[in-house]
Amino acid sequence: MKFRFTIGRKIGLGFGVIVFLTFISFLFTKLTVVGSQEKTRQVTEIFNPSLAKLKELDNQLNLSKLGITSWFYNVKSDDPEKKQLTQLINEDYPKLKIELKEYSHKWSPEERESIESILESIDKMFKIYQDELMSVLNSIEAYNDLSIYWPARIPFEDLNEPFYKIKEKLSKLIDKQNSNASKNSDEMLGSFDFLSRVVIWLGIILVFGSTLIAGFTIKTIVGPIQELKKILLLMGKGILPPDRIKDRNDEIGEMSIALNDLVEGMDRTTQFAKQVGSGNFDSDYRPLSKDDTLSAALLKMREDLRENERVLEVKVIERTEQVVHQKEEIEAKNGELEVLYKHVTDSIKYAKRIQEAILPPDSFLKQVLPNSFVLYKPKDIVSGDFYWVEQKNEKTMFAAVDCTGHGVPGAFMSIVGHNILKHVVNNNNFTTPSLILDALNEGVSETLHHGHEHEEGQAKDGMDISFCTIDFKTLELQYAGAYNPLYIIRNGQVIQTKADKFPIGLFLGEEKKKFTNHTLQLQKGDFIYIFSDGYADQFGGPYGRKFMAIPFRVLLMDIHREPIAKQKEILNTTIEEWRGVLDQVDDILVIGLKIP
Repeated sequence: MKFRFTIGRKIGLGFGVIVFLTFISFLFTKLTVVGSQEKTRQVTEIFNPSLAKLKELDNQLNLSKLGITSWFYNVKSDDPEKKQLTQLINEDYPKLKIELKEYSHKWSPEERESIESILESIDKMFKIYQDELMSVLNSIEAYNDLSIYWPARIPFEDLNEPFYKIKEKLSKLIDKQNSNASKNSDEMLGSFDFLSRVVIWLGIILVFGSTLIAGFTIKTIVGPIQELKKILLLMGKGILPPDRIKDRNDEIGEMSIALNDLVEGMDRTTQFAKQVGSGNFDSDYRPLSKDDTLSAALLKMREDLRENERVLEVKVIERTEQVVHQKEEIEAKNGELEVLYKHVTDSIKYAKRIQEAILPPDSFLKQVLPNSFVLYKPKDIVSGDFYWVEQKNEKTMFAAVDCTGHGVPGAFMSIVGHNILKHVVNNNNFTTPSLILDALNEGVSETLHHGHEHEEGQAKDGMDISFCTIDFKTLELQYAGAYNPLYIIRNGQVIQTKADKFPIGLFLGEEKKKFTNHTLQLQKGDFIYIFSDGYADQFGGPYGRKFMAIPFRVLLMDIHREPIAKQKEILNTTIEEWRGVLDQVDDILVIGLKIP
């Protein structure tokens, strides 16, 4: 019997070749995967975990730097960064250190020696943190004591060099681990590249053989069916095909005729929908048959849209009239608000002129307080802070006063406080600060709280004050204060006289208290500063925090040798740069005086 190379045999031979090539592809894949598993194990079990732990150590170093910086500059004992630093040194770092030593057993001797050196350096640096900074600056009193605070700056600043040396060593070790991981990954990728080339060639052969086998089937049956499928898929997406299928004298030809009729009917329906959508409700349309439900629905939709359009036109006219009326009302209200705003602003500006009238003139300040400056920065147009200067019995009296609130409420309080203070000084013969504050306390209490002895929850309105009396002949200074202290800088040291911890203003339900009088002997070259709390309470800087009292005192120390006018300029520039784009939170008042 003569051998026939039939289509079935051809298909069988083709599938045999496909099976053989598939086996070859499987064999190469298996060998490549086994080799890659070992490389992957090294990357996942050694290099990647080691790299992650080294990066975690680098992060802990950065956190420790931030934490010790916060410890040095931040007075608050409950600061989150301080707690984080304590936890890092006592818990997080020791745990990480143990884990790194476990992983380092699988490293090279050079890498093990490097991590041991790094960990030893970190241990020494953390010991300095604990012994010379954290244990020393452990209370608010330590921060306020310059004999403790300033010596702590030396180890704090000396830590920069060892910190960056550790960072440099750690960076090199991280780069080495990265290199190890990359090398293994490159080798693994090389194996897969070889496998990819083999599979590509096998795929080319498989495609060539499959093409020979499938050619006959595609030519006779699959081709026409694919053409029908393409048209049906387009119609399923709502796309009408531009071309029609050619007629054939078989079953596929009959399907083609029916499909062509369907496409033409859908085209007519689409054109009708476009006409209705554009508002042409009189367009002609013929259903495909009496049972054409889609056509019936479209015809009913045309009638419904015709009616809805008429109703909508009426509603649009009504809504347009309403909008125009509302716009006119809003414009009228805006005009009223603009007039009201102008009246209020003009009133506040006039109040500012009244408030400025009660402040001492510059000429009087230069006469009675030569070599002095006043930094006066209201938060709003008017201020709750004011400064007061007077001469009596050959003595010069001056005060920095911070009334409750700021803006208009604070301005009212400042006028009340100024008038009462002036009345107390003019109607009594004494110049002692404590007696003046006692009388001022009584006057403010009577003015603000008289006749309300049994009222509960009433506002505690009053003022904080620093009051000084100087005899320039004897250089004797007397001081009394409510909350706001007195600073004297002498020979590069700050002498702080604390104020009483209660304000001006007799609060109901509290025992009446007397202010403490302090007498100090001044020396030539002394610098005197009194102020409100607005400067230290201003938010700003890179972290949006308060300026704080200690940095303010340090700033005064840094600038006190400058000329008086220059000191005022530096104080103003410093607080403005600190504030940046943030709003001023309170009135600011600083008075400085040099004893010639």
